[in-house]
Amino acid sequence: MPRVTSADVARESGVSRTTVSYVLNAKDGVVITDATRQRVLDAAARLGYTPSAAARTLRSGRSDLVLVVLPDWTVGPVIDTLIDHLTTTLADHGLSVLVHSGRGKGSLADLWRAVTPCAVLGLAPFADEDTYAMRRAGIPVVGTALDEDPHPEIFSVPQTNIGALQVDHLVERGHRALAYAAPADDRLSAFADRRLAGVQAACQDHGLPAPRVAAVGLDVESATAAVRAWRSGDEPVTAVAAYNDEVALAVLAGLRAEGLRVPDDVAVIGVDDIPTAKLAAPPLTTIWQAIDAQASYLAASVLAALDPAVRPPSQTSDVFHVVAREST
Repeated sequence: MPRVTSADVARESGVSRTTVSYVLNAKDGVVITDATRQRVLDAAARLGYTPSAAARTLRSGRSDLVLVVLPDWTVGPVIDTLIDHLTTTLADHGLSVLVHSGRGKGSLADLWRAVTPCAVLGLAPFADEDTYAMRRAGIPVVGTALDEDPHPEIFSVPQTNIGALQVDHLVERGHRALAYAAPADDRLSAFADRRLAGVQAACQDHGLPAPRVAAVGLDVESATAAVRAWRSGDEPVTAVAAYNDEVALAVLAGLRAEGLRVPDDVAVIGVDDIPTAKLAAPPLTTIWQAIDAQASYLAASVLAALDPAVRPPSQTSDVFHVVAREST
């Protein structure tokens, strides 16, 4: 079925295409009678006319699209929640979100030139040359960083702090022999390596032995092998800091398979506080992340980048905290 155009609306309403353009685009400074304006709007409604995004982009010089660039990460509950909040908040301001995954060999430059976004938001830092090219083209760039960044406009999510919080909680529960359950998916190494570094540094600060590290897949066999390794030796592991809640749930399954009790024999703490964490057996202690606050900050940063009259947001100090449940 052919797309309805402004020319169709002009024929239907019996006015010129220029008049239709003025009405449909709410052109200021043009005198059009109320009767003519209503006739055009009624004709557009009857025909089911919707404005062309491409034409609107040509008129304004930019689209209403915010391009969100997602690195080659696995997409789970946390990223889903972040994107959902971003999309909802920006939609309230007439902006649409286009999510691009960083997989494949396509050029970022080819993408932003094709879609002409009004702003680009990166969930990881861009290469300097990409940032320079986008800003030179007049496209505001908003970025995030996984750890502290010297640029005040960058939202920092310090992953090392997550690992340190896990260790602090386990030490408070009296544990000294710790393990770290890393993810088996290499795409998560940007997060996992930083969280492990936080675990290692906190163990050193508390005068504990270095954590025993094993990659744990999301299956019972992988988790059981890790548990056996951790429980061997002169000082068996009594607590596990897991990369996230999904890995922690696998560890719980491995502990059950080995006939070990949680937390009596081994305590487990995850990260993210996903909905199923509280349904685990036993309910999972975890590190809560302020995903809503992060999404609100990023959306506000985009709006501030688009409008100099909008004050840039301030970062929240409550980014993480422990949600203590029965698993520790």
